[in-house]
Amino acid sequence: MFAALAVTGCGTGSDAVVPGSTFEFVAPGGQTRIFYDPPEQRGKLPEMSGESLTQPGRRLSLSDYAGQVVVLNIWGSWCGPCRGEADDLERVFARTRDSGIQFLGVNVRDEMRGAAEDFVRNLDVGYPSFYDPPGRTLLALRGFPRNVVPSTIVLDRQHRVAAVFLTALLDTDLQPVVERIAAEPSVPGGLP
Repeated sequence: MFAALAVTGCGTGSDAVVPGSTFEFVAPGGQTRIFYDPPEQRGKLPEMSGESLTQPGRRLSLSDYAGQVVVLNIWGSWCGPCRGEADDLERVFARTRDSGIQFLGVNVRDEMRGAAEDFVRNLDVGYPSFYDPPGRTLLALRGFPRNVVPSTIVLDRQHRVAAVFLTALLDTDLQPVVERIAAEPSVPGGLP
């Protein structure tokens, strides 16, 4: 069962989020599945950008996906659970990409680019990934534990953090969450 976290603007604990603020990660009670609701209380990610894994020299940016739900998956070719969840993530990506949902991988701690490229090719990963051995792109996720691999972060259409999974996922775990976030109503006068 999912553990839920309700974040309110009037909270005073260390997990409180100020509306419109930048996201800062907190894992209340060591939870591994965290949901940030209501939507207006979510923290927004600053711009994330970095080099494409499969197209050296090409820059990927979170802003390239404005108005889309974005699923960020942090992975490494050396990570057994990453290999285990790759086909589940790919299934959700294939089923939802025509609904304004984009997946972005963040490849970390792979000093050998070829190993990461082999992972993507051998496991038929169809979405782009940042190639980021030192994990610099993750600095946008203030306070996020960069040593937790795999991790998946679901951003709403305004690129606010809606859900964080600090564990490997099955498609049946992820797809309902992604679809629920994609179905959230548009913000009046703003992006959907």
